[in-house]
Amino acid sequence: MARPADTIAALATPAGTSALAVVRVSGPDTARLAAAVGGATPLPRAVRRGRYRDRAGAAVDEVLFTFFAGPRSYTGEDALEISSHGSPFIAQRILADLFARGCRPAEPGEFTQRAFLNGRMDLSQAEAVMDVISARGDRALAAAQQLLAGALGRHLGPLTDALLAALARIEAYIDFPDEDLPPEDRGLVRAAIRALQADTQRLLATRRYGELLRDGVKTVIIGEPNVGKSSLLNRLVGHERALVSAEPGTTRDFIEERIIVGPHCLRLIDTAGLNAAPQALEQQGIAKTRERLAEADLRLLVLEAARPTLPRTLAWPDDFSPANTLVVLNKADLAPAAKPPPALADFPFVAVSALTGAGLPALTAAISDQADRLRPADEAEGIFINARHADALSRAAAGLADAQRQLEDGGPVELLASDLRGALAAFGEIAGRIDNERMLDRLFAEFCIGK
Repeated sequence: MARPADTIAALATPAGTSALAVVRVSGPDTARLAAAVGGATPLPRAVRRGRYRDRAGAAVDEVLFTFFAGPRSYTGEDALEISSHGSPFIAQRILADLFARGCRPAEPGEFTQRAFLNGRMDLSQAEAVMDVISARGDRALAAAQQLLAGALGRHLGPLTDALLAALARIEAYIDFPDEDLPPEDRGLVRAAIRALQADTQRLLATRRYGELLRDGVKTVIIGEPNVGKSSLLNRLVGHERALVSAEPGTTRDFIEERIIVGPHCLRLIDTAGLNAAPQALEQQGIAKTRERLAEADLRLLVLEAARPTLPRTLAWPDDFSPANTLVVLNKADLAPAAKPPPALADFPFVAVSALTGAGLPALTAAISDQADRLRPADEAEGIFINARHADALSRAAAGLADAQRQLEDGGPVELLASDLRGALAAFGEIAGRIDNERMLDRLFAEFCIGK
């Protein structure tokens, strides 16, 4: 993807009419272009107001020019940001003029890829740029900002150093094959590997919560027909998203909406009622309900406050636990003192009225508390890894486990060193200390153009 000799340009703000539009330029020809279109030599890190003039000398718009001299710029190269009025026509005229002057259109993620290639950030930080842009909720934003600040790279630094130290001890005996590995050194290597395994597993344990932060907590609303599941969804969403009727079985398929509850993003899913004697179409809806239930991170079990009986079509207690289920006693305006049935005595519960909105603040607070319990107890600096990190860490863990077995079995030091080198290479992939052009192209292609 990256051709650093090129000067690239792209719109850095979303397409469409807005108050402002920002065009971003980066590359070796940026300073000359800045002088040509702005009529003055650019000053690093200075914002200058002026008119953008095209190649014919015509004024396109009154803009703000901000020039960043490399290497102290986002990309590590000379870079320019042109802030114009937010007319799509103006932004396209500026871009067309820049292309006519020798720039080429930036590919998706190319600005951030150049930042990575120029050493302005490691690969985990580059990935975090998209996490910050797409963050839904305070927890997701805080985690993305931790990664963007380099927390994962900093955490891996001591692990890599410890692995290098253990490998150096082993390599010494490969270089001097006439010597045996002394017992005390074997013990040091064993202790180092065990500590590395513990830290690696600690990071791997954060993957699931990282997925929840990026995608949202999958929250399934379940219950028998006519207990008010769809009314509850509408109340939480804030508008009439689902049809509501006194007729049983109104919801035949699942309905999904994303909402923010406290610091969390929820993927809120309304499902077909768990009818004990369903019709043919209802049976298909209930089958989908069971599928969504199996995938759920959090379950909102809706019961009628006046008669809080358990759905007969579900297995108790196999499908539920106090850790993943919140009991919602709906229609509490008809039975204010209602409590869950004895089988759910240990489950958290909230009494609400989807009709009047009573109890809704308590419900959202309880949902937020339940979502907080999904967070790993032993996390590292608020770091929550993604699928790519997990793949590399899994391979590192496998290499460390193989090395541990070689050490316990008294295997050849060459095989022990090979296993440790494999783990070291896997750690290096996370921060991007690798030369894999195809992997980098695939990763940065997921970015938006202009970033």
